[in-house]
Amino acid sequence: MTLLDRTARTLQMALLAAGVALLAAAPAGATTDVLKRSFENMPQGLLDAALSPVTAGHSVYTNMTTIEDTWPVRVAYVVPGYFWNVMCDFGGGLIRSITGVMELPIGIAFLFTDAEMEPLFDPAEDNEGLVNFDQFEDVYRVKFAIPYTTGG
Repeated sequence: MTLLDRTARTLQMALLAAGVALLAAAPAGATTDVLKRSFENMPQGLLDAALSPVTAGHSVYTNMTTIEDTWPVRVAYVVPGYFWNVMCDFGGGLIRSITGVMELPIGIAFLFTDAEMEPLFDPAEDNEGLVNFDQFEDVYRVKFAIPYTTGG
């Protein structure tokens, strides 16, 4: 072993030791919120996309009964409104799953810090889903069949 090899190996060991020391000295207030949100959004976004015809039908029915338009406008709205809502809800579900995948590596990196991050896709947080189980929200929030065309 030459002197150059020994110096390189010593430098590598010193960098490894410094890295381990920095990880061990991480703040105690590490958070799992981003990782939790990622694991919630990945599968439930696919459920949103699969249930988009049901969610769209519910949205159209709700709009038909609550918006005070004339009857010709209500009749003309039903068919194009339903298909528009199906497409928007399907796309919203896919975007929710994709943002869950995007937040996964960030959530893993945030395990070692006390940093926070806003959700990448707010409608899943803001809107109410047709299926909500709030009693287990601290562990795993079950919230799907979200109508993405409604305001939050």
